[in-house]
Formats: sequence, structure tokens, C-alpha cells
Amino acid sequence: METRDAAAAGEKKAAPQPDVAKNRMERIFGFRKEDLSSWQNLVALLNRPSDPASLGIFRFLFGLLMVVDITQERGLSHLDYKYLDGSPVCRFPLFNFLKPLPMDWMYLVYVVMILGALGIMLGCFYRLSCLMFISTYWYIFFLDKTAWNNHSYLYGLIGFQLSLMEGNRYWSVDGLRRPSIRNAHVPLWNYTLLRTQIFIVYFIAGIKKLDADWVEGYSMSYLAHHWLFDPFKMILPVELVSLFVVHGGGLILDLTAGYLLFFDVTRPYAMFFVSYFHCMNSQLFSIGMFPYTMLATTPMFCYVDWPRRFFSHFPSFLTAVLPFTTPEPQPSASCIYPEVQSRSSDRRQTPPDRNVSKPRFKHKLGAIFTVVYILEQLFMPYSHFITKGYNNWTNGLYGYSWDMMVHSRSHQHVKITYKDGQTGETGFLNPGVFTHSRRWKDHGDMLKQYATCLHEFLPHYNISDPEIYFDIWVSINERFQQRIFDPRVDIVKADWSPFRPNPWLMPLLVDLSPWRTKLQEIEGSLDNQTEVVFIADFPGLHLENFVSEDLGNTSIQVLQGKVNVEIVGEKKNQSLQTGEQMKVQSLKLEDCYIFITSTFCQNIFLRPLCQRIPNSLPETPQKKRRWRDSPWCEPSVPLLLVNVLPSVVRFLMTAIAMRNLLVGLPPVEQLQREVAFANMKEPQSVQNPDERLKDEVGHGEL
Repeated sequence: METRDAAAAGEKKAAPQPDVAKNRMERIFGFRKEDLSSWQNLVALLNRPSDPASLGIFRFLFGLLMVVDITQERGLSHLDYKYLDGSPVCRFPLFNFLKPLPMDWMYLVYVVMILGALGIMLGCFYRLSCLMFISTYWYIFFLDKTAWNNHSYLYGLIGFQLSLMEGNRYWSVDGLRRPSIRNAHVPLWNYTLLRTQIFIVYFIAGIKKLDADWVEGYSMSYLAHHWLFDPFKMILPVELVSLFVVHGGGLILDLTAGYLLFFDVTRPYAMFFVSYFHCMNSQLFSIGMFPYTMLATTPMFCYVDWPRRFFSHFPSFLTAVLPFTTPEPQPSASCIYPEVQSRSSDRRQTPPDRNVSKPRFKHKLGAIFTVVYILEQLFMPYSHFITKGYNNWTNGLYGYSWDMMVHSRSHQHVKITYKDGQTGETGFLNPGVFTHSRRWKDHGDMLKQYATCLHEFLPHYNISDPEIYFDIWVSINERFQQRIFDPRVDIVKADWSPFRPNPWLMPLLVDLSPWRTKLQEIEGSLDNQTEVVFIADFPGLHLENFVSEDLGNTSIQVLQGKVNVEIVGEKKNQSLQTGEQMKVQSLKLEDCYIFITSTFCQNIFLRPLCQRIPNSLPETPQKKRRWRDSPWCEPSVPLLLVNVLPSVVRFLMTAIAMRNLLVGLPPVEQLQREVAFANMKEPQSVQNPDERLKDEVGHGEL
């Protein structure tokens, strides 16, 4: 039986000699119990020489995927929109002192990042390339919390790990430049670190899915309607597909994938199901390169010389461009070579470089880093008791907890109210004004940043010392719509600390979770033309809604509790008890506001009430992919050309930015023509950003 990789990260060992019997543990795990009996033995184990082939292939694939990711999820495709100079935009960095550079310099940051990714892929000036990539990547990452997710965090971790590893020992430009490192051994901890990281991603994600909402099938129930699950729906109803295939299958795969990939016997089956899982994810979600990155990590669990065996089957005329297949790795000072016993005598022999047989400081440092890093990664997903200020209905800064897809949200009602600190005049803002993202609605730390930003911007529109109030209604995992933050609190002056619980966070009404079965029954009894919204509120608060005059058949029904309904224009009040219903007749525009006040916890369902708030600041225009407006993008144009156009646009915009930095800005008219050409649009007249904002409806006097 073949020997398992040492500590899930070793090289394939030579077949055991007949007179050397290996114990059961070594056959299964690849190391002996004695290897863990002392610190010296552990250091020797983690620095055991390993074939660099698998690490080199992963380095190439990761660098390639990051090149693509930079143009997509990292934001190069809409950089000119996101970081436009002079644009009044509220931003959400992790640290408030972090600011974006001027737009041309931001293009330079992305150029450095993409050159670093290319250097990692090619193994060219490897350490410098890793430093270029991770420094710019983490800067962009920390600059915008609204773009955080688990896989973006994972990319940064892998980039950091690669910067400390010997990833350029196989199939690299550095190997061509420096024969001393070409095809040289790498220490075992290089593989241990990467494999353990991927194991943690799977296993902790599985632990997080033991949440009751996931187990009961409420987290991702909508996925069962996707065409990918049609084969399952041929034998099971959609409800069981959601419960057993989507939720049950996801839970089992995450909990077991790391273990099954570890062992030789189960690895082929695990690779099949893991590959199928990630291919499905690439179609189900818009998560960029994450499925393909996880596919690239899967071969890391195989024997580390698999690329040599794989590429040996290719035609011989491709040998010049393919990785090494035949030469054995050469010794490396980064590894500890154990003394071996000679077959012909009892004399001990050492490898050619005798100086690497004893642990050095760097070997001990590598072992210490491996142990500390793994412990830190096991601790981080459960460190929310420290950063209490970032805890909302879900714990912690979203991104490092590996709670992937465990929570789904929907927003029914978002209202932003301002109050002039001097005159007392109140008004309303369009949700999302001055922002590029909607993530702030679910996170108290971002809401605080947003309110502070609005407090700074609104005085430019004749609103002095404004107070800002948010009324945000959210449903999580198919529960009732309810308030997430206290609408009576001025968020500008509200207290917030990353290390203390948020005092203006409203509690999640988990005691109403059993109602979800009843809510599904009510929805199932309605026809497709009827929309229904279920809401729950706290005593003493009221919900204000606007009922459009074209909604002629709107009703309010109380499922539990007592509510007071006031129709403002008609000066009409009515109290409703449990089970009672009230129809809202077609109203004139000036009469269509309804106040619903709860005397204690109430649950009602009603058709969506349109939130038309007059005299509000217009919302910042959402980004349009301008290349799609080009006459080139006709339906008759091949799909490949349409997909290539965004890359062409980004290349031209980047070239313009680099030219501006090198030789200075050209005349405004020339720059306008160049940008219009790059974006395939007709040139527009130049206008001062402040004047343009004042011309927009509502941006002058409120």
C-alpha cells in the first residue's frame, strides 16, 4: 500500500523495503507517532523534503485566477466609476484613516497588483511579485468592507502564505534564471499550511451549517428552483430537494470533504463530489473565481509528485514548455534531511549537503509559524466575543467566519430621515444616496460610518448639523420582516465601539421562528398575482407606508397581537385584534399614508406598500456597464467579442491613467475624447461635479 503524505503534506515516499515494516499509523497518515513526541521531531517532520511539483502547479493556477479576479471582483472593471475624483461618495473602510488615492494612482495600484499576480503565476521574481500582490490586495480589501466575503478573505490568506513558501522551485522563470533552486525540494510545512487552510474552509463551513436555520432548510430554499436541480426534482418534490439535496447535501459535503480528501481510499470519490459541488456553485452564484480556485486546491491533497506522472503522458515535443517529469528534485537548504541507513553496512549516510541535516533557526521558525497560523485560523471564526461591536444578527465582520450561505436576507422597507439641528425641519433621503453599495443596511459599523458621512455632506445642501435616523426592515432566513436598528436613535451621535455590543441594535425575534411554517402555508394558498409581506414589530413603534393609488385591493390582517391603523389623509383610525382584517381602499395621492402602531408584538401580512417619499435627495446613479451601450454589442456580434470588450475598455482606461501619471494631464477636451473613446461613448460636455449635483432634482434647497 502506498504511503500517505506526511502530515497531509509530504512527498510520496519510496516503497518500503521488505525488511522495514511500517506501523499502521505511518501507512495511513504518513508519519509515525514518534514524529510528534518532541518539538525537535516535529520540526524535522514539518521540514521534511517534499517534491515541489504540486506546489508549483498550484502557484501557477492561483496566479492565473487572480489575474482574472482583479479585473472582475477586485473592481478594475469599474474603477473609474467607484473612485471618480471629486465624486461625493460615502466609503466604508475597515479603518477610517484609510482613503482611496486619486483615480490615476488607483489605476497604478491595480497595475502593481496585476503585475504581482502575473509574477506569481510565472514564478518570476517570486518574492517581489508576492509582496506586490498582497500589499495592494490587502489595501483594496481593507478599503471597502462592503465588498467583503469569505473567498476574498481566502485569496488574501493564500497570497500571504505563498509569499513565505518556496513556490518558485518548479516550473518557474526563477528556476531558469537560478539553476540552484530549479526543481529543488520544498519543506513539508508548505503543503501542510495550504492543505490545513482548505480543510478549515470546508470543515468550519460545515460546523456553521449546523445552525438550526440551515438544518431545517430555511437558509437557501430558493436554490431548489434552479434548473441545476431539475434532475432531483424528477424524483422528489421541490421542498424535499431543498431540505435534503441543497441543505443536507451541502452540510454533509462541507463536514466531510477535508477528511475524505486526506485519505487515499476516499480521495477519488471526494474529488468527484467536490468538483461537482464547485461547478454547480459557479452557476448558482456570482462569486467570481472562487469555485475555480477551490478546484485548483483539490489536487493539493494528492501525492505531491502527481504533476510529473500527469505530464509524462504528454507528447515529447511539448517537453520544452511543460514542467519537469523525470529528474528527481535536488537537495535544498530549506529542508532537513534525515540520516539514512545504508543497506550494505550499518554505517549512516547523509545527503550531499551535510549542513542541512540538523535543524537551523529558519527551520524552527517555519515550524513555529505553521503551528501558530493554524491555531489562529481555528480561533478567528469564533473570536466574535472580542469584536462585539461588529456583531449584529449574525456574528462578526462578515468574511472570516466561513459561514458561507448560512444566512439569506430580504429588505422590504428602508427609510432615512434627517432633521435639521437648527430649524428642526425634517425630510427624507433616498436609501443609498452617496453610496455605491447596499451592504450598510445590515451592519451597525457601516451604518455609523454612513450616518457620519451624511452628517458631513448634508450641510452643503443647506441642512445644518443634521441628525440622521434609519428605519430598516429586514427578513433573515424567511422570518418576519422586522426592524434591525432602533429608528428613534440619531446614529450620528449614537455610541459605537468595536469592542462593545451595539446598544441600538434591535433583537432578532427568534421566538417567532416557528411561524415560518404557517407563513409558507399562507403564501402557498395565494395565487401568483397576489404579493404578501409578513412583518413583526416592537411595542410602541409604528410603521409608515405609502399605498399607491393603483393598488386597489390591499388588505391588512393581524395574525397575533393588537395594532392601530391610521389613514392620515382620511383621519381614520381603526384597531385590529388577532385574526381581524382591514381592507385599504384606493386612495388619492394626498391621502395614501398609513401608520401601523403596535401595542405589543404584532404580526400582520399585507401587500407590499410602495415607499414613495417626496422631496428626497436623488439616489446616486447606479453603475451601468457602458460598453454594453456600444453599437458594437448587437445581438449578431459573436458572444466572445462581447465578453472581450470590457477587458479592452479596462486596458484603454488603465493606459490613459498611466500616461497621465508619466507625462501629466492633457487638455480637458483631449482627455474627454480619450475617455469617451475608451468607453465607446460619445463625448459629453465637461461640467463641474458640484454644479452637476446641484442640477439634479432635490440636490438644491430641500
